[in-house]
Amino acid sequence: MNDAQVKESVAYIRAHSTLAPKIAVVLGSGLGEFADDLPSRTAISTSHIPHYPLSTVEGHKGKLVFALLGEKPILAFQGRIHFYESNNLETVLYPIRVAHELGIKTLIVTNAAGGVNRMFNAGDLMILTDQINFTLERPSVSSFKSFSPKEVYSLALIEKAEFAAKAYDIIVRKGVYVGLRGPSYETVAEIEMFRRLGGDAVGMSTVFETSLASSFGMEILGISCITNLATGIGSSKLSHAEVTEVGNRVKKTFAKLVSATINLI
Repeated sequence: MNDAQVKESVAYIRAHSTLAPKIAVVLGSGLGEFADDLPSRTAISTSHIPHYPLSTVEGHKGKLVFALLGEKPILAFQGRIHFYESNNLETVLYPIRVAHELGIKTLIVTNAAGGVNRMFNAGDLMILTDQINFTLERPSVSSFKSFSPKEVYSLALIEKAEFAAKAYDIIVRKGVYVGLRGPSYETVAEIEMFRRLGGDAVGMSTVFETSLASSFGMEILGISCITNLATGIGSSKLSHAEVTEVGNRVKKTFAKLVSATINLI
């Protein structure tokens, strides 16, 4: 997928929404309903956007939602594309390239994750402080605009999210996210390895998106919904149904945290 295709996608999107947001939210598994409740919303099906890749995972509706949150225009990506769906990094990165072309400066990336930290519980919200790319894949050099060393996650946005959480009595965790290829869950030994490497949560997304967005100069905030305890940490059998169920249980708290944080940006 090349720059001309990105521009064609963006031209279609702009023809269907007059809003010009600077803030975008990528909604992970079980968290998509945040976009359903936004006022003054315009939803564009990704299946109608030229060249835009389609998600095949349950709980990812495949819509771009333009809306106002208070007086702030925002863009919500209702669903994402995982690497294991296509085994193509350019496909995974395409939405971020579209966001950049649309003028997005602040990106809030959310996901469902398994808790590696033994102090976590299913239903916790974790603010990402850093990440480990354990997919063993790296995007091509041509995908990136800058190689300047920097923090992937904005310290200023982390502080805003913590302030918002405190204002609404929301308990949040902080930790390091480990990104894997998927789609299979990890073994007990693998989870123990990630814990010893400094990981607090593990999932199958995010690390590619945030790396590219960082190279574009976007300010990034990451929030994981701990939907289950990882293999060997918890006793229950892991399933995508559990991910969806826990996401539904905490969706109001999640929405309140994201909305309150955006209001501070």
